[in-house]
Amino acid sequence: MKATLEAINQMQADGVIGKYAIGGAVGATFYLEPAATVDLDVFVTLPVTRGGLLSLQGIYDYLKTRGGKVEDEYIVLGGWPVQFLPSGNDLEQEAIAESVAIALEGVNTWVMKPEHLVAIALRTGRSKDHIRILQFTEQGAVDRKKLTDVLNRHGLTSKWEQFERKYLEGHL
Repeated sequence: MKATLEAINQMQADGVIGKYAIGGAVGATFYLEPAATVDLDVFVTLPVTRGGLLSLQGIYDYLKTRGGKVEDEYIVLGGWPVQFLPSGNDLEQEAIAESVAIALEGVNTWVMKPEHLVAIALRTGRSKDHIRILQFTEQGAVDRKKLTDVLNRHGLTSKWEQFERKYLEGHL
């Protein structure tokens, strides 16, 4: 993981990406018991091109010249398949902006706060996302007041209420 994070940090230093934050299952492992995952989800702020379009091509071109290998939707860096995800909405932009600095294997990196990880998982809504949300709530790894604030800001309150009725009633 160290070489992967160093490559991402160098990419940021070289201006290929703006601020980034680790999300998904790897981001969750900073707050929960580690879970098996096949990739590293890196949410990024991208520089806007002349035409006003966002493109991942600059990331791929940059990393391929430095040993990165493209495999499906991933680029493999330091042995880790990495999926770069441009921040596509206000929630993801806020999650990147408010991410926390963490040192991993001696490398400084940015990780989303647990409340943003839960809100993004709720918005995504896959079965594995629901499982992760349950882990956060059952392990007390999320601040419920902060989570409520994030959910309110991003229009996810009714979706959270549905989730609570389905999965949490009688468990908290």
